[in-house]
Amino acid sequence: MSTAATSAPSVLVIDDEQGILDAVRILLKNEGFIPYTALGGKKGLEQIAALKPDLIITDVRMPDVTGLDILASVRAHDPDAVVILMTAQASLQSAIGAVNNGAFYYIQKPFRNEELVTILRRASEHRNLKRESRALKMDAKRREKGARPVGSSKPWLDALHVAESVAGTDSTVLLQGESGTGKEVVARYVHDLSPRGNKPFLSINCGALPESLLESELFGHVKGSFTGASRDKEGLFSAAGEGTFFLDEIGETTPATQVKLLRVLQQREVIPVGATEAKPVNARVIAATNRDLEEEIKRGNFRSDLFYRLNVISIVLPPLRNRPGD
Repeated sequence: MSTAATSAPSVLVIDDEQGILDAVRILLKNEGFIPYTALGGKKGLEQIAALKPDLIITDVRMPDVTGLDILASVRAHDPDAVVILMTAQASLQSAIGAVNNGAFYYIQKPFRNEELVTILRRASEHRNLKRESRALKMDAKRREKGARPVGSSKPWLDALHVAESVAGTDSTVLLQGESGTGKEVVARYVHDLSPRGNKPFLSINCGALPESLLESELFGHVKGSFTGASRDKEGLFSAAGEGTFFLDEIGETTPATQVKLLRVLQQREVIPVGATEAKPVNARVIAATNRDLEEEIKRGNFRSDLFYRLNVISIVLPPLRNRPGD
């Protein structure tokens, strides 16, 4: 529930003590913020995904999912996220470490109400400035690279608006729509506007190759790993470097390939065919499909865990017949 710069900022408070949640919620409401609370780190991650709050305050020491886990997860998906860590056991070393890892501030319990409110107001101003700066940079990049992709229908312009808003993040994007709706055009647009825009944009049609060849293209292989493998081959995940890798028609992949793709997204590494050691990968992943993947999950044709890893940002492109003007 991200709010505009002129609106009251939304704040999600995450702690494993209900009393602290209740006290902070009342304080923030009285100070003009829009407060939400989550009991524990796991619930906090769920609320972050559902609410998309402007600001996040989280306790550090919680069972299962810690505040540092939340910080890492949030920053991976939204570099503009403002996270404030709080703990009863603060130290200078841990405070410096938290800030170096992307925390906006590190506050020690017990804290004064005025101290927390001041920090939150500064944090809100900081986020607004970052958003404005990113919008200006995106606008400059658009002018640099020329006009938006051609099209004037509302669904198409809405899709481009989402693409522009997520281009500056490293979030995985899933493009859904029939063949010919412009999925690769949108993927390239996201890449061009992103900080990775001067790095490679590589793509592959997952439905155009048999499984064995597809895995060799995706992950690479080592010499002698199969008949005809006369030399080592770098896979496209690695070749994309710090650019963008576009996986078209990902709904056509086999269950075995889906397991390996899930590992890449979870571990950020690939194991070439025939190799025993993993290689790190840094490319952003954008995937596309003309299938209804949620329906494919029900049929047992697509892994739900892979779907949720891919579907961090969803952009649905309606058929051209429903887009007059395109």
